[in-house]
Amino acid sequence: MLKEFLNNKPLYYDEIDYTRMPRIYEKIKSFLPLAKIIHIIGTNGKGTTGRFLASALNCLGYNTGHYTSPHILKFNERIWLNGENISDEILDKTHKKLQTILSQEDSNSLSYFEYTTFLAMLIYEDCDYVVLEAGLGGERDATAVFPKELTLVTPIDFDHEAFLGDTLEAIATTKLNAIQKNAILANQKFDKVYEIAFNRDAKIYKVDELLDSSDIEKNAIISKNLELRAYLQDNLKLSISALRFLGINYECSDFNNARLFGRLSKLNENIYIDVGHNRLAAISVVEALSGKKYILVYNTYKDKNYKEILEILSPIIERVEIIDVDDSRIESKKLLQQTMDNLGIKHKVFKQITKDNQYFVFGSFSVAEIFLKVYYA
Repeated sequence: MLKEFLNNKPLYYDEIDYTRMPRIYEKIKSFLPLAKIIHIIGTNGKGTTGRFLASALNCLGYNTGHYTSPHILKFNERIWLNGENISDEILDKTHKKLQTILSQEDSNSLSYFEYTTFLAMLIYEDCDYVVLEAGLGGERDATAVFPKELTLVTPIDFDHEAFLGDTLEAIATTKLNAIQKNAILANQKFDKVYEIAFNRDAKIYKVDELLDSSDIEKNAIISKNLELRAYLQDNLKLSISALRFLGINYECSDFNNARLFGRLSKLNENIYIDVGHNRLAAISVVEALSGKKYILVYNTYKDKNYKEILEILSPIIERVEIIDVDDSRIESKKLLQQTMDNLGIKHKVFKQITKDNQYFVFGSFSVAEIFLKVYYA
């Protein structure tokens, strides 16, 4: 039922009506009993930071939801509740309930992401905490309409310039405008992010301000137990700072189940997969995987700066193998091949995995989905 309804809504839009979500929220907010919301904004690391925090809160006895996007294999991945992806039965039941709350006109006008955000909040009605991940931006994101206890800001870099602006200042301002009362900033690469954040009328912390030596020691223990790469350790640190802000004590064991698939995940001895698809993700990957050469299984959306991304990845690339993705947003194979020719990167069309090579699957959630469904079934 929900599946058919969402299939009639496009996943992506060339233009977005940013007044629609706040307007409809005002109409139905009395039907949405709200938990304490931790909002996560930034460019990279939102998903893993959110999962670390949500898993720990749940392990500590709090009813906890984690709303993340997009999904890799199944829509249910977007709505996590107390350690599990939501069931089809609850999705359909809540969809029926939401249909009784919304007018027909509003239901039809809401975008895919806007509708599913309201759906998630109804599902989370009995939660103590909801970790709510922004989809694209900040102040104009569908998730920004709800009152927040705290905002976590992962590293901000260039991404989605067509929607967020073509300068770092524009991108950071749009994202940071989502902050309401309190925010914690992860370590930022650009001083401009700090400058913009600390000019806001809100209580702003840098991540290290909330941590003591015991937190740093626990971060190291948890990271070792979960085999976290350096950039994932930074995301873990941000989630720990949130617990400190909330006045919640924790133990290392509270993070035992805190993993989100697709973030530099090791499928087997010769295959890594990562759903990162921007320059910051590429930089983190090179730092994590340096010392070896990989066959890069890759494709990209047209709006990505894939020339720069491939340049960043080039030190760990033996060659690129282009995986076919049937999506109107994907760049043409010809242009992608020309770019790699200009960069001096060897390439061919991806056919299959062989056990004698090391592979790194990268490029977007769509690339990961196709690879997992077709080649790694």
